[in-house]
Amino acid sequence: MKRALITGVTGQDGLYLSELLLSKGYEVYGLIRGQNNPKFELVERLVPGVKLLTGDLTDMSSLIRALNVSRPDEVYNLGAISFVAYSWENAMLTTDVTGKGVLNILEAVRLYSGDDPAKVRFYQASSSEMFGKVQEVPQRESTLLWPRSPYGVAKVFGHYMTINYRESYGMHASSGVLFNHESPRRGFEFVTRKVSQAVARISLGLQDTITMGNLDAKRDWGFAGDYVEAMWRMLQQDTADDYVISTGVTHSIRELLEVAFARVGIEEWEHLVTQDPRFMRPAEVELLIGDSAKARDVLGWTPKVGFEELVGMMVDNDLALQRAQARL
Repeated sequence: MKRALITGVTGQDGLYLSELLLSKGYEVYGLIRGQNNPKFELVERLVPGVKLLTGDLTDMSSLIRALNVSRPDEVYNLGAISFVAYSWENAMLTTDVTGKGVLNILEAVRLYSGDDPAKVRFYQASSSEMFGKVQEVPQRESTLLWPRSPYGVAKVFGHYMTINYRESYGMHASSGVLFNHESPRRGFEFVTRKVSQAVARISLGLQDTITMGNLDAKRDWGFAGDYVEAMWRMLQQDTADDYVISTGVTHSIRELLEVAFARVGIEEWEHLVTQDPRFMRPAEVELLIGDSAKARDVLGWTPKVGFEELVGMMVDNDLALQRAQARL
């Protein structure tokens, strides 16, 4: 039985990855931060087979303890402060967790592995936000990184540190440069879930309007449940490497709104949406679209869930949640 340790296990990726690994017969350990973490019960309810350990990416001693307890064959570092807007408000904490936290877990894995640097296979969750001010369309593994947020800068540090540990110590360390991936388990602070929840509430008469930022920004959106399979496939390769994971199709925030409102039968939606400069980024990333040909050719990975299916899945989920809460 293989053993895996997942940091960031409480996020959407951690939950879907846990389900995938458990279905493959893994013994799965999840790292959870803080005492009395409110998401403890969420993990226990959705993936009860996961063994939870307390630890923090900013505390290497806790990471070493977690490695000694879990004795993993694979480590998936999904932990981060991942809400881009928040990274401008607290750039220091974002740097400590999302950037330096990668160094901490890499060093902990290196020390744990001893004389066998490839003893533990390591996955780093890199991000399309690293491309930022895009220098090439579509973006691929060789595209110049030009991050446009503290979050993106921190992710670039972690990405290159992963490459450095692979090249310096011979670790089996791979990075997945994941483009935007969403699900009904996405946090409410993210734009896709903000839209799906608001559309559900508007359709039920529980909310009048939704306030947005830039409606013209474009993203390459996929389903988180598809993307975690790519993570797993990377660590099954004989040689570690980096891969762009994306759908190769881009949609604007405006299109996201249109599909979401159409799901609840609202065709004329413009008057239900207002814009507020507070929701505009200081440095916008206008167009992200990935070329995942390498993942297709080497890993045999392709996305299964399309954009409209994904948005529909999220809106339907929030409709059910809002009806239950309002007892409609």
